[in-house]
Amino acid sequence: MKKTFDGSPHTFGVAPQVWGLKTVFVNLYFVANPDGSWVLVDTGVYGSAPKIRKAAEELLGQNNRPQAILLTHGHFDHIGAVKELAEAWDVPVYVHPLELPYLTGQSSYPPPDPSVGGGAMAYMSFLYPKKPINIKHLVALLPPDGSIPGLPGWRWIHTPGHSPGHVSFFREEDRVLLAGDAFTTRDAESALAVMTEKREVHGPPAYFTPDWGSAHHSIELLSNLSPEVAATGHGKPMRGKELRWQLEDLVRDFWFKAVPRRGRYVHEPAVTDERGVISVPPPVGTTIPKVLAIAGTVAVAGLAWAALSKRNNKRQQHRHYNQTGERPFSHNRVVQGIPPTVDPDYDDPHVHTNNYP
Repeated sequence: MKKTFDGSPHTFGVAPQVWGLKTVFVNLYFVANPDGSWVLVDTGVYGSAPKIRKAAEELLGQNNRPQAILLTHGHFDHIGAVKELAEAWDVPVYVHPLELPYLTGQSSYPPPDPSVGGGAMAYMSFLYPKKPINIKHLVALLPPDGSIPGLPGWRWIHTPGHSPGHVSFFREEDRVLLAGDAFTTRDAESALAVMTEKREVHGPPAYFTPDWGSAHHSIELLSNLSPEVAATGHGKPMRGKELRWQLEDLVRDFWFKAVPRRGRYVHEPAVTDERGVISVPPPVGTTIPKVLAIAGTVAVAGLAWAALSKRNNKRQQHRHYNQTGERPFSHNRVVQGIPPTVDPDYDDPHVHTNNYP
């Protein structure tokens, strides 16, 4: 087994005994122990299993199956190969209890919001899968004490917001953080950023984040760990002072930098519990004409112009709010009690449904 973290021909090094693999636009991670045992963190997009197996053999040797698969969360781009790999390797898939409904066929995720982000990845999000998968025979719950089976020296941290049961993984010894989509190290809404992979701390992918209040608290929690290295679901690893400074900056200005000006979940989060989704706010307008227009005209030059325009608009917006002292989204917090979209005279607030638009 490799003792360095240079990676293999198909992977990239993150830290000692931690390597990453990019599948289309999302990363997954191989994490090893000194004795050669290892775990897989997330499983990329659908169809990634052969690529993951090849990378595992290059890094960790043939016939060396992992101890387990760990999921940061169950969105489609993180669980694409989970069933195929878990069954082939005969290993458990560990998740947080609040993520269980979306991995056992009980509940769909809250719908993505194509109205946010302003980039091609966001506009196309209405096409992304949100229905649950059913791997009930494979899943197991992460231990409540924060330990990780098969990975001594690491602990898991509940970091909800992007999804109800989202978790991150942290190695205290050298402060290595695997953050999933709690935050990203590139602009997840922009197709241009997917190609250029410019390193820069951003909030979670906006089109799939249904609870901005919780997302803010989660990033603050991770920032307080003072990570030396952070590897995320989207973007290249970041390190050292630049990482910590940008995380602190994102926490401080989260409601200006990460939260969209408008969107389905900006002023009201989706309401979920251990059985899945209870209610979601109504959609904001319609984005299908925008999607069709982009599909007919998208080009690299157009994406570059859009990305530049977006950055300039964000800077102007940030300056405006700093001058006025306003914090337009600071009222958005986790809803307590009966969800506001449930009419207590006619609706049962504890009924779970997938029949939302």
